[in-house]
Amino acid sequence: MQEKLTFQSDGLTLSAVLHVPEGRKADQRLPAFIVLHGFVGSKDESHAEIQARMLEDFGYVALRFDFRCCGESEGERAQVRCLDQVFDAKNALTFLASRPEVDPTRIGVVGHSFGAAVAVYSAGVDSRFACVISSCGWGDGERKFRGQHPTPEAWARFSGLLEQGRKHKRETGKSMWISRFDAVPIPEPLRKNLSPKAIMEIPVETAISMYNFRADDVVGDISPRPALFFHTADDGITPTEQSIRLFEKAGQPAELMLITGTSHFPLSAEDAPRTKAMIKGWLDKFFPSPLAA
Repeated sequence: MQEKLTFQSDGLTLSAVLHVPEGRKADQRLPAFIVLHGFVGSKDESHAEIQARMLEDFGYVALRFDFRCCGESEGERAQVRCLDQVFDAKNALTFLASRPEVDPTRIGVVGHSFGAAVAVYSAGVDSRFACVISSCGWGDGERKFRGQHPTPEAWARFSGLLEQGRKHKRETGKSMWISRFDAVPIPEPLRKNLSPKAIMEIPVETAISMYNFRADDVVGDISPRPALFFHTADDGITPTEQSIRLFEKAGQPAELMLITGTSHFPLSAEDAPRTKAMIKGWLDKFFPSPLAA
């Protein structure tokens, strides 16, 4: 079952979809997940929707929503600031915990790419999150960007854009806008995995916010709650070393899974059933649902 709804986050109305497994019994409270979408993406027709449907199939309630400034949610379009998204995740948890379908003590958070970075940070600063799954995420914005712009020429071009944006803001009071691909390069064959509702141009301040964002600093505070760091082994968008570093900094119980044969969008790939089986195995061990069977 899916229900379209809204909730409030810092005075803004955020658009969401609630997934409830068909096998839920009357008055049964199930474990649940907040599902966070990728960089200036959308809850709809996206990896976030695929994750939510997967979790529903596994026996979990799932809430996917558009971050403020994205998709159908309120907020100045594309003006994304990472800590704002952390507050959105925390407010989503508060909302989901009030639902009669949900066990308020067993709400996890899962995200993909940008959403994974926000998921890890949110779980690190808010102990109400019972577990976290990071899919192709990152923990250090500057190091991530250096991996995405690896040559001296590419780094000079990217860092030059950031400086131009800062200067433009100082002199005009307005944002300088750039292509999303100037900040986060995505090979042409992989762009088909983006939601059709994803934003294609961003203000430089959004990239600067990501540059300064460090889930690495709080990942150790998730323990003793379970954490899964899932990444494609040859990621063409977010460097794989980002999840490896997060895992190294995390306390136990934490697990690292690297999957070969696909790049950055593992649930959209041909071997998605194998990916789902790996995630379900982890859930059955560390965060089981009574509907898992």
